[in-house]
Amino acid sequence: MNRHAWLKSSAALAVTLAATGVSANGLSINEQSASGMGTGFAGRSSAAEDASTLFGNPAGMSRLDRTEVSGGFATIFASTDIDDAQGFTSGTNRGDMVPTATIPFGYLVAPLNDRWHAGIGIYAPFGVISDYEKGFQGRVHGLYSKVQVVTLQPTLSYQINDRVSVGFGPTINRISGKLTSQPLAALGSDAKVNIKGDDTGYGFNAGVLVQVTDQVRWGLTYHSAIDFGLEGRTRFSGFNPQIGPDGSYDAALDITMPESVDTSITWELDDRWTVYAGSTWTRWSRLDKIVVENSGLLAPYQPNFGAIEEQMKWEDIISWAVGASYQLNPQWVLRAGFTSDPSPTNDTHRTVRIPVSDRKVFSLGAGWDVTPDLTLDVAYSYLREAKGEINTADYTAEFRNDAHGLATQVSWRF
Repeated sequence: MNRHAWLKSSAALAVTLAATGVSANGLSINEQSASGMGTGFAGRSSAAEDASTLFGNPAGMSRLDRTEVSGGFATIFASTDIDDAQGFTSGTNRGDMVPTATIPFGYLVAPLNDRWHAGIGIYAPFGVISDYEKGFQGRVHGLYSKVQVVTLQPTLSYQINDRVSVGFGPTINRISGKLTSQPLAALGSDAKVNIKGDDTGYGFNAGVLVQVTDQVRWGLTYHSAIDFGLEGRTRFSGFNPQIGPDGSYDAALDITMPESVDTSITWELDDRWTVYAGSTWTRWSRLDKIVVENSGLLAPYQPNFGAIEEQMKWEDIISWAVGASYQLNPQWVLRAGFTSDPSPTNDTHRTVRIPVSDRKVFSLGAGWDVTPDLTLDVAYSYLREAKGEINTADYTAEFRNDAHGLATQVSWRF
């Protein structure tokens, strides 16, 4: 790969990530509920156990009899092993580049009358933070990444009859990010590409919840695509003028985050046992390629750096989960779940910024009714990924990720 190609790859991917986020598989975060996390989110669109259903299925708000506030956070402890690394650039491959991250969430749902409920929620649907060591061998393609996305969702639900309810909520999504790389490291240069950007995008969540029988509920939730028009700055520093355009330039990128459909079944077997099964389809094929527009460059740099195209070649995925809960006594419920979450990328197109592979997640949780008005939920999950290869022209390696997650949530009804 020539020097200009290294710079193209780094700049394009950096701006892409500043317009999206990285976590869960692909670019998503799953942790919007501790009660749902305990069953591996297997009943996300059908359980409707507390106010966090505003995200999982807005139609589920119809099942809440009183005003309810739910809030909490999840903390993720991730690690990465890098093996068999080779490349044109000398350097280290320590792994463990993901700092401990905390993901907050909060919801308020209130009944307006016998049929209408209103609510509002704030949560993080996308996000990433990765911080490789300064001498990382793959720093040509990525060195530091931090992206934060916060979503505000006002929501209404309507109970059509005793069996069917529907819900809808627009989403306001604010994103900001910073990413760096050293595209000429193989030449012994410390030249850097630094990307900063932010934007606000709009979408919606909609759902339907059906009480099929007295014991069985079915839910379906649609999370819309979100159009982002990222505006920010691309800063090139330390470049020889014959190679790259030192300085800061306006950067713009139009990108659409994919829609997803979540469906699940909740089956109350008896007074103690409840089982859950669910599946989520995500249209990651929207990320086939991205084009970055950098403006203000001098004419000699315009052909190479004015319009930058990066191939992603992601594919649609279907994840699935199963779970169960056991009502130990009137105050305590125990939960467990298993999730299979395939990767939208593969060994040909995987990158050091998003080195995700097929995932298996094991979850445990518990809920404690401290009083009739107050519930405390906790959950633990262990995520293990299959090995995934990075195969670029100048850097190859095997990555394997795993993570421990802890979540807690308090729900107060009044």
